[in-house]
Amino acid sequence: MMENYVTLSIETHLFFARIMKEHALFLEAGFPCKETQWIQRADRLRNEFENLLRQVIQFNCGLMNHEILKSQELVTQFTLQAERRTSQLTGISIDHRITMAEQQLEADCSGNRHKRMIRSIDQLNRKAIHLLDELIGFKESILREVEEGCLFTFNYPLLIQHILREAKLYRSILTDLVEDQRVSYKKIRDQEMFWNQIMMEHAWFIRGLLDPTETELIESADHFAVEYGELLEMARTQNCKAMDGIRRKSLEETLKYRKFKEAGAEGILNCEIASLILPLLADHVLREANHYIRILECGMERTY
Repeated sequence: MMENYVTLSIETHLFFARIMKEHALFLEAGFPCKETQWIQRADRLRNEFENLLRQVIQFNCGLMNHEILKSQELVTQFTLQAERRTSQLTGISIDHRITMAEQQLEADCSGNRHKRMIRSIDQLNRKAIHLLDELIGFKESILREVEEGCLFTFNYPLLIQHILREAKLYRSILTDLVEDQRVSYKKIRDQEMFWNQIMMEHAWFIRGLLDPTETELIESADHFAVEYGELLEMARTQNCKAMDGIRRKSLEETLKYRKFKEAGAEGILNCEIASLILPLLADHVLREANHYIRILECGMERTY
């Protein structure tokens, strides 16, 4: 139990803390220059999650599963270059040493440090929950101000709702860990529906941020949005016995979607795709697809 608590906590932070710091960056980059207070708040939160990620990397000593590293949900072959290009384009500082450190992470090293790490990990989890409460409140404030016509941002309102739900998922996982020292796999159906919704919305955002001349890519994005919409409808209308079939279809679709996102990330980095998509955003959605694929593959192997 202790070993799982430490391992699951580290794995959760390594994936989600990076996602959160990038959310803050995307929000920061999307504000007009006159919105200095909003920019400063986003920048401070970005720094806070960078600090959290640094701390987690320092804790790790092979205390993660090999599948996590193999999945490329933490970093991909594009992440470092995407960070550097995004920093150049936006003027926002990104600590590339974090990514280089993550590229060096290893799994299953010898030694058992779990027992003496419990207290430190527990403190880290509680600190992250408080930080997430602040980030969630920040995102809710942005959404409220945008909906009331008091604030302009280049980010879609749906995108703000989208990243708000991801922050709430991160908090929910940490709460499960702190309270029970495990993740409740009984919630796997909800997680799969959650990520199918996320994948569908990625397709919507990609479509909306592509230049109108990129007709083939727009058609592909529309196709993926329709496919994930159908998977969501199937999950809503069929009973639990049908979930294995839906999981299999979700995996097949997400493997195809990953190829689309990989090609998109590479094309944006090489300036071959006309769009409003930041290089780091292209890598960000690819990592989330990789994360979901691992969840689905795990679900195919395990009885929940």
